[in-house]
Amino acid sequence: MWLWALLPICLAVFGTVGIWTVFAVAVTNGSVNLTEGVPYISQCGSYTPQSCLFSQICNICSFLALWIVLIRFQQVRDYGNHGHANTASIVLGFISSVGISIVGNFQQSVFERIHLLGALLAFFLSLAYFWLQLFLTYRAQPSQGRCWVGPARTTCCTLCTILVIVMTVLASTGFHSGAAVCEWASVMLFFCLFNLFVAEFRHINCHLTVREQAIGNDSSSASTEINGHGANALS
Repeated sequence: MWLWALLPICLAVFGTVGIWTVFAVAVTNGSVNLTEGVPYISQCGSYTPQSCLFSQICNICSFLALWIVLIRFQQVRDYGNHGHANTASIVLGFISSVGISIVGNFQQSVFERIHLLGALLAFFLSLAYFWLQLFLTYRAQPSQGRCWVGPARTTCCTLCTILVIVMTVLASTGFHSGAAVCEWASVMLFFCLFNLFVAEFRHINCHLTVREQAIGNDSSSASTEINGHGANALS
C-alpha cells in the first residue's frame, strides 16, 4: 500500500497551491495592498470572496493532517512502540489539526480572539508534534530512510522553530511585515515536514484478513446440526 505515501504529498501540494491562490485573489481584488507591507496569510483570507476559499482550504488541510497523524500513530504502534511519545504525538497532532480548522472558519476580521487561539494551536502545537516525530524517527521503525529523513527533519524543525519565535517577537513589537514573511516561510516548512512522512508511509502494508477457519467451523457445526435433525426425523 505504497499509495499511502501520496497522502502527505497531496496535503503539501494542495495546501501550498491553496494559500498562494488565496494570496493572488486578495492582491488582485485589492483586499490587501502590497505597498503597505507583506500581509499575513489570515489577512489575505479575511474578506470575500477569498475567505470562502480560505475556509475550505483550511478544512481540507485539517482533515488530511488529522488523517496523517492517525496513520503515523498506528504505524509506530504496530511496530511495537507504545511509549508516551507516540501517545503525546497523536494528542498534539489532533489539537493542532483542529487549530487549522479554527483559523480558516473564524476569520481575523470577525472573530479575532478565536482566530488567534486557533493560530497558536496550529503553529506551536504543530511544532511540538514535529519535534516528537523527530524523536520517533530515531526510536521507532521503519528505519530504512532514517539516514536522510532524520537530518532533513532536524533542519526543518530547527528553521521552523526559529521562524515561529522571530514571528512572535516581530508581531508583538509591531513589525508586522517581517512577521508575515516569517509566517509564510514557516507554513511552507510545515508542509515540507508533512511531506517527509512519505519516507515512512511507503512501508505501510495494509491487507484484509478473512477468518476462514472460523467460517469453516461454523459451516461444519451447521452441517452436523442439520444431519442430526435429519436422523431424528428418519427415526
